[in-house]
Amino acid sequence: MRTAAIYDIHGNLPALESVLDDIHSAHVDRVIVGGDVVPGPMPRETLGALLELDIPVQFIHGNGDREVVATRTGKETSAVPERFREVTRWNAQQLLPEDERLLASWPLTLRLEIPGIGQVLFCHATPRKDTDVFTRFTSEDLLGPIFEGLNVRLVICGHTHMQFDRTIAKLRVVNAGSVGMPFGKPGAYWLLLGPDDIQLRHTSYNLKKAAERIRNTSYPQADDFATNNVLQPPSEREMLELFSKSELK
Repeated sequence: MRTAAIYDIHGNLPALESVLDDIHSAHVDRVIVGGDVVPGPMPRETLGALLELDIPVQFIHGNGDREVVATRTGKETSAVPERFREVTRWNAQQLLPEDERLLASWPLTLRLEIPGIGQVLFCHATPRKDTDVFTRFTSEDLLGPIFEGLNVRLVICGHTHMQFDRTIAKLRVVNAGSVGMPFGKPGAYWLLLGPDDIQLRHTSYNLKKAAERIRNTSYPQADDFATNNVLQPPSEREMLELFSKSELK
């Protein structure tokens, strides 16, 4: 059985469409969506593409999904930085009541048995919290207590939008990267699990056409998203330096 893990889509429908093409080509049997389907420039279209898949799909929530639902229900929190509140509110306005109920139903974590790999725990950031920040360089001394005692062979996470494959307290922890808002080389990042190992995947897509589609939406920061998240995303080095100041806080 082959399982695809796709994280941090952030309403980037063109990126998702290209990844789904690759998923079909890889004969994937199951898709795990690891949170932060929203916010982004095409929220309902992105959610619709996932729900219309002809492959079984399971979801966990990310902090972005959670905050959009909170905003929609009048419970906007101060955890959303000021510069993201406009887009969070816009995304909340795009959702229908059934979308809100769906996002609110997604769990924090998911455990699955994957043949050839064993028990796998999927979480958005860490098993305890959907906003924990850590990278491939974060000290194992800090991470050990968070990842010990999980009784799984593997943890799949996301949230920081950069792929890695590392060991924490003798546990393999793999970051899926981001489909829609990568840090580093442009494109869409995801994971293919099984039958015996994990492949860190990168899908190229037509960035110029994607940027044009995004700019033609009513998303309030459409040009910024197209330019700085699709055409010229931040470098991995830049983001590693930034995250080092906020890891596990």
